Amino acid sequence: MYEELYNKNVSLVFLKEPHINTDVFKQQIQRQIDFRLETGSESTDKFVNAVIEAVKEYSIDIAKEQIRLAFEQAEKEVQDLHQRTKEGILTAKLNGKRIGQKPGSKLTTKKSKEAKAIILKHSKNFDGTLNDEECRKLAGISRNTYYKYKRELKEV
Repeated sequence: MYEELYNKNVSLVFLKEPHINTDVFKQQIQRQIDFRLETGSESTDKFVNAVIEAVKEYSIDIAKEQIRLAFEQAEKEVQDLHQRTKEGILTAKLNGKRIGQKPGSKLTTKKSKEAKAIILKHSKNFDGTLNDEECRKLAGISRNTYYKYKRELKEV
């Protein structure tokens, strides 16, 4: 995928792995020996130019290998992090710790309070003048969230 994006002139920048940025790869390719030997001896020219081409291909292959290794290392770090997180959660559960929010409890945020106030003030169901869609847009919340808040307000 890296090579595909590179060929489409997409610049990839990696904050923690700058040595695999596409610009670095591009510089590596541009630094290649751009040299054709012409000594007059066809066999010598052919041999030396073949060696130069082989060196070019070798250095490009090395750059590709370094990029592949960097991606593999990053993937390994992600997998290790997932494993450590899983182990940490398991250890916490075994020690009697509660993971996550208690069942049945409701999280109240600043945004939910503001949205509920708008619903109470403007919705036709609570003596306002706006229909559900207009009220939802005014509150700036999704359709499902709107109806969840409306249901919670009716329960109170």
